[in-house]
Amino acid sequence: MEAFDNFWAVAVDLAWGPWLVWLLVLSGLFFTLRGRFLPFRAIGHAINILRGKYDHESDPGEITHFQALSSALSATIGMGNIAGVAIAISLGGPGAIFWMWVAGLVGMSTKFYTCTLSVLYRKKDENGIMQGGPMYYLEVGLGKAFKPLAIMFAVCGMIGCLTLFQMNQLAELIKADYAISNVWTGLACMVIVAVVILGGITRVGKVSARVVPAMFIMYFVSALYIVFINIDAVPGIIASIFEGAFGGAAVAGGAAGVAMMKVMQIGVQRAAFSNEAGVGTAPMAHGAAKTKEPIREGLIAMLGPFLDTNIVCTLTAIVILSSGLLSGELNNDSAVVITVNAFTQAMGMFGRYLLTLIILLFSISTMISYSYYSVKCAKYLMGGKIGSYYVYIYLIALPIAAELPPNTVINIVDTAFAMMAIPTLIGALLLSGKVTDALKDYYARMGI
Repeated sequence: MEAFDNFWAVAVDLAWGPWLVWLLVLSGLFFTLRGRFLPFRAIGHAINILRGKYDHESDPGEITHFQALSSALSATIGMGNIAGVAIAISLGGPGAIFWMWVAGLVGMSTKFYTCTLSVLYRKKDENGIMQGGPMYYLEVGLGKAFKPLAIMFAVCGMIGCLTLFQMNQLAELIKADYAISNVWTGLACMVIVAVVILGGITRVGKVSARVVPAMFIMYFVSALYIVFINIDAVPGIIASIFEGAFGGAAVAGGAAGVAMMKVMQIGVQRAAFSNEAGVGTAPMAHGAAKTKEPIREGLIAMLGPFLDTNIVCTLTAIVILSSGLLSGELNNDSAVVITVNAFTQAMGMFGRYLLTLIILLFSISTMISYSYYSVKCAKYLMGGKIGSYYVYIYLIALPIAAELPPNTVINIVDTAFAMMAIPTLIGALLLSGKVTDALKDYYARMGI
């Protein structure tokens, strides 16, 4: 087991070098400039699309725009916003939050381009159902010469989308509060998730559309309440985030004076885990949306990183930093517990029970949505009939993940995400001109 742990520790250091941080940030900046900020001018239009104003039952796809966004958000809003923020602050200090903000803002354009491409270059599977995602726009949009990159994405997606981190952190929280063995929590989640995901993406979309708005509102309101009762501390917290962004300020945890590049790397890494812009997961959900207009799905998708990182992660950061609980170095296995303790300090046991419920909903909704991603990758590689059986491997992995060391789990997921980002961004960069042309055409037709 030690050799296994050491392998992933080395792998994540190689995968998450400065080159990947710059690739994610500069790609997002390139998409923003190439699109001449056009997507941001259509926020109101995007909200109308989300409300169903342009939905047509006859459009190709499997789920509505709202269900697609809900499915994508249920995969991104979760442990990355709760435990991931605590890890970011511990390793990189408050300044890591600044780089999460940057990654979230440029990630909006990345999501727009990648998710537009996932609809623009869809492909029918053997059942005649339109499928989209990075592997499809690489193969269909760029040709067979790029199929190795599509295969690379699908292989890494099968690993990265196993929700190891979500299951592991949930099990740690339940064990800490209720002394329930990790494996029992894993088995219970396996049963709950199985009931939903064996019904396919249509059922996943319907469940996500009901659960995600409720859990988002619950978390947003409770976190906002804590921010208001600690409002006097907020200016100092915001100042520490900007001061620490360039490596000058000591972190709240054990590391002091971390160099700017390291702080940036930690912030971008945790933002990628949180909102997944550039990783390529969300395009698989948005690629299943019922629409004949790829640009519409891209506009919906770009809302995700802002909601996820710039709002939810910011609230979590303020809650944690205002609690004063990060007085010593934070271990990854206590990350989710730190956030729960911060809520408990501010709201008493009610806050603890409330956040535990929210974390449970966050985790299970992510497990549900990720199952679609991992199985979709398996179907791409092995065909629909054989690939569909991967759902059982996905389910079996849940109780196993509950028992793995938390550090190893984080390293596995981060490594897989890094390897997924490479083909996702290469394809999007090479096909970006197609998206820009489609955007101009759509705006001209819609009079935006």
